[in-house]
Amino acid sequence: MPTKPATNRHGLSTLSIWGGEQDYTLYERSTQVPVVHSVSYGYDDIDTWHKVALEEVPGHIYSRNTNPTVSVFENKVKALEQAEAATSFASGMAAISNIFGTFLKPGDRVVSIKDSYGGTNRLFTEFLPKLNIEVVLCDTHSHEEIEERIREKCTMLYLESPTNPSLKITDISKLAHVANECGALVVVDNTFATPINQKPLTLGADIVLHSASKYLGGHADALGGVACGNQEIIKRLYQYREINGATLAPMDAYSFIRGMKTLALRIERQNQSAMTIARWLSQHPKVEQVNYPGLESHTNHDVAKQQMSGFGGMLSFSIDGGLEAIKRALPKLNLAHMAANLGCVETVVGPPLTTSHVECTPEERAAAGIPEGLIRYSTGIEDVEDLLADLDHALGYA
Repeated sequence: MPTKPATNRHGLSTLSIWGGEQDYTLYERSTQVPVVHSVSYGYDDIDTWHKVALEEVPGHIYSRNTNPTVSVFENKVKALEQAEAATSFASGMAAISNIFGTFLKPGDRVVSIKDSYGGTNRLFTEFLPKLNIEVVLCDTHSHEEIEERIREKCTMLYLESPTNPSLKITDISKLAHVANECGALVVVDNTFATPINQKPLTLGADIVLHSASKYLGGHADALGGVACGNQEIIKRLYQYREINGATLAPMDAYSFIRGMKTLALRIERQNQSAMTIARWLSQHPKVEQVNYPGLESHTNHDVAKQQMSGFGGMLSFSIDGGLEAIKRALPKLNLAHMAANLGCVETVVGPPLTTSHVECTPEERAAAGIPEGLIRYSTGIEDVEDLLADLDHALGYA
């Protein structure tokens, strides 16, 4: 058993396995992190209890605030994202909502992109305006427009790269530099890329967040979210979350810890398979458009090469015949779940109207540049030859 924590000097697979675990794996000499279900933690004297409550000495008081198993998960993500601190949430949307609740107030202005995840977009278009918070949504590919809107007035710049589900790329470093000059907080949803392929904090972001339910867990059996940043920012976010109550459950934290041990291996396989599938689809006669940042034809392929070490397991594509063709083809897939999920070991597919943007109307999806006839494809770790054969079979019914 190592006596020192895994550090950023170690590789990504090493951090995925050992990161955050050294302090909590020695319970009865266990080699795996235990699941601590206790709601509260007892002390033998008031003075020690009070010092723990004031965070003057390490320890736990109440699991809505902190929990040993949850802390290991947070520290593991922190290590992978090269962050000073991390805090977790009951879901990815809870992470996003708590970030907005912590750092925005009436009169503030958020600058973001039009085709962010549907739940995030709903917060932008419906919930934040009710709080007198202005939201400006820009064309994702128009960095000039985004920069202009930031310089007009910006409290928070919120980016998603690659975007869900159109796989658009924003230049995080370039936009973060402009936002930092204007004193704006830069938040990046890194769910699609994962810390294996992209590290937004090193590109100038202040907060990086994940829906941990996706790639971090990798097995579609746990729900949660996490955010990373510097100590001051994350402390503020934690203090809001502990009162707000959107707490990650210890069993879900354990599932994430277990899943993350293979994160680097899974992402390596999914990167390779998604690239192969994207190239194959781009040559298929029934496929009209393929969206994958690894393709040279992608609008911001050069930006993706600069800020990503791998292009991810997500892609999307449209086929001749639009939504009706999708309804015929997707049920014919034998090696894919038709489900509103992504990032797991099994391949998962679906159109935006039932997955990423089910909350939006057709008009809202169109305004975000998301066609009804788009297929979001989350590449699993199956043999890529089998996935290609399955796609070829299903597209025959399109």
